[in-house]
Amino acid sequence: MMDQDLFSPADLETLQSRGISLEEAERQVNDIRNGFPYLDLIAAASLKQGIMRTDKEEEARYMELWQDYLDSPEASVCKMVPASGAASRMFKMLYSFLEADYNEPTTSAEKIFFDRLSDFAFYDRLNEACLRNSWKTIPKLISLGEYKVVVENLLKDQGLGYGSLPKGLLLFHLYPKGACTSADEHLVEGALYARNSDGQVRIHFTVSAEHRAAFEAHVEQSRKYFQDKYGVLYDISYSEQKPSTDTLALTPEGDLFRDEAGGLVFRPGGHGALISNLSDLDTDVVFIKNIDNVVPDYFKGATIMSKKLLGGILIAARDQIYQYLKQLDRGRVPHTQLLEMAAFIRDNLYIQTPEEILEDDKLLQSWLMTKLNRPIRVCGMVRNEGEPGGGPFVVREAEGSTSLQILESSQINMQDETQRALFEGGEYFNPVDLVCCIRDFRGERFDLGKFINPKTAFIASKTSGARALRALERPGLWNGSMHHWNTIFVEVPIETFNPVKEVNDLLRPQHQNPIHN
Repeated sequence: MMDQDLFSPADLETLQSRGISLEEAERQVNDIRNGFPYLDLIAAASLKQGIMRTDKEEEARYMELWQDYLDSPEASVCKMVPASGAASRMFKMLYSFLEADYNEPTTSAEKIFFDRLSDFAFYDRLNEACLRNSWKTIPKLISLGEYKVVVENLLKDQGLGYGSLPKGLLLFHLYPKGACTSADEHLVEGALYARNSDGQVRIHFTVSAEHRAAFEAHVEQSRKYFQDKYGVLYDISYSEQKPSTDTLALTPEGDLFRDEAGGLVFRPGGHGALISNLSDLDTDVVFIKNIDNVVPDYFKGATIMSKKLLGGILIAARDQIYQYLKQLDRGRVPHTQLLEMAAFIRDNLYIQTPEEILEDDKLLQSWLMTKLNRPIRVCGMVRNEGEPGGGPFVVREAEGSTSLQILESSQINMQDETQRALFEGGEYFNPVDLVCCIRDFRGERFDLGKFINPKTAFIASKTSGARALRALERPGLWNGSMHHWNTIFVEVPIETFNPVKEVNDLLRPQHQNPIHN
């Protein structure tokens, strides 16, 4: 039961200005107060159940299918890159060093950073910043023991300002003609697997309002260079996380969290808020990949082949699903054909049809129409090598069917030994490597908001200053926001997963161009 007069007239005006309805605000308060149910795991997805593995012959066939699609007049492809996150967490070790009561590198990570400082793609620009601000080169500052001055020139605004920039604007890789940012590497990737028959490459970046101007300026400058290099024409667009996707904060006691002026406090809804941005894209096929999972050109081969493989699998699945939907849409379908469709969703999408539905053709036809007429995603999965994050699982739905889902630990009842064992026994990891179809068989865009499972959001404990609060994070973009999508998991090489979560990751061989080492 919602509190009477929970929101004041001023609160209602605030909600309206953000595009948040009263019903949505009340639902958020209820959700934070009451929490969410756990999902019911049946199994960790594996090669035996839920994950597809292709042989060389199949890979060639799917990649050819993808190329045929790109070459066709109907091709409509966009590469979407969530790029709004600040890089501050990437430099946590260096911030700790600045605050430490010692002045020279002491920890192993600190020593590695300074020992190999010249191997970073940003070294030359950092050296220029040190000369400009401190009148000394990096080698001179280090010889004088002024290590913290070097770090300040890297992180703070008077230097490179890397501590507050988005990851997309950081120099990641070094080439003979200069250094490239991670955003640049996504432009290159797009040219290599998402170019249509007219030579057009569409890329969409989600960015923060604070950095949008700088991001656009950098990409515009890079665009000209890569267009000439690859003979393509980039169509680059941007969007920001919408204020209407922000969520209310509550106190630990369940009351509305207010600022010093008595106003409501909102927090970003997490990457799941981007489902709205994805839904706005006017395209058929969308690749989704994180901004920091890129490699230099010499290492891109596995990534490009994998993307084409996933694209081909998507087109094959889409064509078959469209064919079935057109049959279902025309009217009554023979029993044998309905059973064929039920077998298809069981064997390819891991959707198990309840027995009582299989026994009634009218009910089965309606069921199949509902299950098949959904957005499609093909998700690359890599072997789990201890990386933190979610993984692929088979879950049981409330109505008795099954589905493939990408889950985080917060969605699992870890107090249940059986469920915990299933989660911890997962052999695969989600690297965020998706290709999606977001149009239906009639050529109309899906309203992606209708395919979210709102009960897969989670409650996070945060602070605002010294005050504790409880915040609602929306279902993750590739988690609950895509819960009711048709899903195919595909094993992809570990070489396709090379994220940069902390600065020293850039020293891994996969991020070091061998020509400079």
